Amino acid sequence: VRLIMSGDLSEIPDSLREQCENCMEDTSAFSYRYLNIALNYGSRAEIVKAANDLIKSGKKEITEEDFSSALYTSLLPDIDLVVRTSGEQRLSNFFLWQCAYAELYFTDVLWPDFNNAELDKAIEWFNGRGRRFGGV
Repeated sequence: VRLIMSGDLSEIPDSLREQCENCMEDTSAFSYRYLNIALNYGSRAEIVKAANDLIKSGKKEITEEDFSSALYTSLLPDIDLVVRTSGEQRLSNFFLWQCAYAELYFTDVLWPDFNNAELDKAIEWFNGRGRRFGGV
């Protein structure tokens, strides 16, 4: 499993940041399965960072592909399904760019009670969706 850490690691204690960076480096050769951990993550901050990184690189025009490659999740595919538990019906600054075409599943079930049966319900709902990815 390849570890991806999404977030601003510069703000966490040095010893923890070094452990995170070492673990990501140690697993960088793996490309079949990924574990993405959001630590000190906010989507708005990620978008601003990506834009600033592209400006610093000298880009005059930015494509969607350029922008996606500057995000923390550049190695990962876009998100297909967001499961939001506890009755909340918002994204809460969570992977806004990556969720552009995601299906949003809302449930009143609290996260600690979200079990395999609840996951099966979400997947069944998702499989019934007609996905258009922005098309008409």
